[in-house]
Order: sequence, then structure tokens, then C-alpha cells
Amino acid sequence: MSDVLCLYYSRSGNTQNAMEEIASALGAELVRLDDGRDRSGWRGWLRAGMDAMRRQTPALQPYETERPLEEYSLVLLGTPVWAGRCAAPIRGFLKEQGRRLKRVGYVLTRAGEGKCEEVYAQMDRYTAEKHDLCVSLRPDSVGYVFWRDQFVQETLRYLERG
Repeated sequence: MSDVLCLYYSRSGNTQNAMEEIASALGAELVRLDDGRDRSGWRGWLRAGMDAMRRQTPALQPYETERPLEEYSLVLLGTPVWAGRCAAPIRGFLKEQGRRLKRVGYVLTRAGEGKCEEVYAQMDRYTAEKHDLCVSLRPDSVGYVFWRDQFVQETLRYLERG
């Protein structure tokens, strides 16, 4: 049983791929969050942006973790960046469960050049403590593998310190 939980939402597969790679490298439990809304295609892309701008938080579909959230040494949340905000399903999870998270890290996936670091502070509003770890990844960029691997190494050092 892993001591690290990787929770994520992915519309296009970019965040899913990043979280699968990170979870595999850490030997972490991996759980996908979803709200059941169809965000496929260009209409789904527009809906995703509108949900983020309106700070909508639709109810999540049921999901299971191996144990209660507060029993993990670290919970990593993976989210795409939509309109400068985290994805609506992640915001919904944070509103519902964020206060239970004592040690948390964030994995952002983004399309643009900017690192979207303001999203970390937005997510911290819903957690018991500020994030301990974070990375902003741009899939298909030259630096993607470097920053992903750097984050994994930083996370392993963090876990060793306890």
C-alpha cells in the first residue's frame, strides 16, 4: 500500500499522462476524479473554460481510495489549467475535501508559456495547509521531462525528510 496518493482530473489526457508517469515513479496510488460532464471537443473545451471562470463546482462522481485522505503522507493533485484556474472537478474536490489535506502538492498541466503559478494560491485557499510541492508542466515542450523528473526527485527527498 502506497503512502502517496495521486488524484487528478484530465479532459484531454495530458494531465492523466503526467500523473500516471509521476505515480509510477513514486509507486503511488492513482485515482481519477470526474464530475461526469462531457467536455469533449471544442464545445467541451469552451464549457471547461466557462466552468473555470465561473468557479463552478459540479458534484463529483464516486471515487475510491485505499484509505482515508488524512492517512496519506502526501496527496498530489493533478489539474489542467483552464482560463487561469484549476479544473472545475479539482476545485469541487478541494471545496469538499481540501481541509482534510495536511500535506499536499500540485501538478499543473498547461498549454501556454506562462507557468500559471497563481493557480497554486487559488488551490491553497481550500486546503488545511499551503502546498509543500508544485510543478507546472507543459506537455510536448522541450523541458517537460526535465521538470517532471525534477518534481519526482524533489518529492522523494520530501518524503525521506518525513
